[in-house]
Amino acid sequence: MNNNSVILLVEDNPSDVGLTRRALEKGRIANELVVAEDGQEALDYLWAEGKYAGSGSKLPALILLDLKLPRISGLDVLRQIRANPLTRRLRVVILTSSGEEQDVGAGYDHGVNSYIRKPVDFKQFQMCVEQLGLYWLVLNEPPPPPIGTRHA
Repeated sequence: MNNNSVILLVEDNPSDVGLTRRALEKGRIANELVVAEDGQEALDYLWAEGKYAGSGSKLPALILLDLKLPRISGLDVLRQIRANPLTRRLRVVILTSSGEEQDVGAGYDHGVNSYIRKPVDFKQFQMCVEQLGLYWLVLNEPPPPPIGTRHA
């Protein structure tokens, strides 16, 4: 699978980044993977600010968002994504170890497209990531970008 679109992984745990990268490779999802290690870095990437200023970074086709992040939490990142006309239509999947009902509810309250609890077993995690890629990057019709924005 490769439609030359970026997947933005917002994850502060290096082990989970490595597992996600391996799962994408094993699932033959060849999209470029951009990793943001905290919420602020994710927002900087999305709005081409900070170290991404002038980089010409394009909006991602999919955001995989952890909830427990340094600097700015995943839910706060989600709120800001949905509040900004540039990013409000982006496809965001919360991919986290939390199965807390309040986290699930808050994610949907703030407009997440999907909430997935990370499987502990690597084979299950690989299947999960492969299915995520197939659904969000191939089968699902993406929303049109807001007028005057960078295309995903």
